[in-house]
Parts: sequence; C-alpha cells; structure tokens
Amino acid sequence: MSFPMHRPRRLRVSEKIRGLVRENRLTTAGMIYPMFVCPGAKVRNEVSSMPGVHQQSADQIVEECREVESLGIPGVILFGLPETKDPQGKSSLAPDGVVQRAIEGIKRAKLDLLVITDVCLCEYTDHGHCGVLDRDQIVNDATLEILSEQALSHARAGADLVAPSDMMDGRVGAIRAKLDKNRFENVAIMAYSAKFCSGFYGPFREAAQSAPQFGDRRSYQMDPANAREALKEVRMDLEEGADIVMVKPALAYLDVIRRVRDEVNVPVAAYNVSGEYSMVKAAASKGWIDEKRIVLEILLGIQRAGAEIILTYHAKDVARWLK
Repeated sequence: MSFPMHRPRRLRVSEKIRGLVRENRLTTAGMIYPMFVCPGAKVRNEVSSMPGVHQQSADQIVEECREVESLGIPGVILFGLPETKDPQGKSSLAPDGVVQRAIEGIKRAKLDLLVITDVCLCEYTDHGHCGVLDRDQIVNDATLEILSEQALSHARAGADLVAPSDMMDGRVGAIRAKLDKNRFENVAIMAYSAKFCSGFYGPFREAAQSAPQFGDRRSYQMDPANAREALKEVRMDLEEGADIVMVKPALAYLDVIRRVRDEVNVPVAAYNVSGEYSMVKAAASKGWIDEKRIVLEILLGIQRAGAEIILTYHAKDVARWLK
C-alpha cells in the first residue's frame, strides 16, 4: 500500500505550498476583452442582459481601452453596430465605418494593445445572417469576397489581427489571399474554426443587434454533437493559413478545446461567450454564488483544457482580482 508513504495532502497544507506546485497559473497575458462599437459620439449604453458591458461610440471605446491597457490586458476584439444595414452587409466595408473608426482611434491614442476585429456580416445585414442570401439560402462563395474585403478594410485601418467568425467554407483562404495581395502579410488571422450553433449566444445578439430575422444558423455553424468535425474544420483553417484557431463557446466544449490542443501546434483560443458570462452575473446578483471564485475557476478550467488565449467579458474584473 502506498499510504502512508505517499500523502498528497502534504502539498496542500498552505497557500505557499499550493502555489509552489500549482500546475496552471491564470494571468491576464492570454486574455482578450470583447467590445461593441456603435455610431455617434459620447454614447455608452449598457447591455441589459450583460451587466458591465456597453455599446459605445468610438471615442468611448478609446477611453475604455485606456483602462484595459492599464489593467495589463493585452488586447481587445471589436464588434460593430453600423449606422445602416443592407442585404449584403456592405456597410462593413466603409473606410469610415464604426469598427474602422474605433481601430484608428485606438492607434492614434498610441495604446499598447493588440486590436483584433471580428470579421462577419451578421451585424451588418438587414436579415441578420452571416452571409449573402439567395432567397432563403445562405450563399457561401458570394460571401467570401465581402468578408475578405471587410478584413482588408480593417487591416487598412490598423488592425493587428482579423478574426473571421462567419463559418463559411473557405473564408480563411480568401482572407489570407486578399491580405497578402494588398501587402498586409503580417496581419494575422485568428479563425473561429469550431464555432458551434449554440444557445449560449443570446445576450451577444442583444449587444451586437445581430439576431437572425428568420430561421437560425444551423446550416453554417457547427452541430453541438460533433467533435470530430471540429477537428476537420480546424485542420482546414490551418491549411488555408490560419495563425490561431478558436473554439466557441468554451464551457460546454472543453472536450473539444482539449482535442484541438492535442491535434495542432498553433495557439488555441476559446471564447467564454455572452451566455456563460450572463449566467454568472445573474447568479451572483442573487447572492447564489461567489462571483470571483466562480469566474476564476471557469477561466482556469478553460485554460486547463488547453486554451492559451481566452476571449472573456470578465477580463477587466479578473485583472483587478489577480492584482
């Protein structure tokens, strides 16, 4: 018998010892803070289903980015709420679009932040889907040119990374080719490679005003039952030039994160999505849970599953707690 020769509790008797032997250490170094850019000036509207998260005009985004920088969070990802929507989402290409203005504002402020941009059409189309419509069908190939032009417009504005989230087939390759052709070969692609058709996106759709006006996104986002297919999607994105691959959502897909991490030799990201955030906030507001303890445990679990990069609305709170 190994007992009493081996007593694992010896290494748990104090915080000093627990810290010394801790296998995973949560820091802000791998965290990305999502932000929602809206038209106007001096606009800051809290999202009702996401306490602490706001829709903000570009000038206010820059001010919050100063706070993000001061907390040691390395980067932000921007989602746009345009002034106008159209069937093809072409307002997303405007040089003076909401995301483009926010990128330029952050860069003018000389903030030490990575600026990542969501590349998708759902916020910009009047029907709320992530691609071009032909009657009631999402047309894959016609969507790729618009997505690649959107990514190019973000790169021209100064984005450091672009993050296609649409789940159209071939979009990573189309974006990589467009960026390289226009001499933006150093702009990286963080691909939403395994993005599942999930019920956890509800609060985001309020924040981004991106709910589909009919049907759902099952024809392009992944079936939650499929893990092997996630690996196929990841491999395809890497073949097309993705620099970072992402699994979204995180909590219900920790097994997928682990399998992706074991499969690839590139950085793996995971998105701790709006529904995951809002559930914690709602329970904490009722006094049912210890918010700090729960959030740190969730993010540590995502990291332990294999994600080096975590996109999370908790990032600012976590930065304060870890200090």
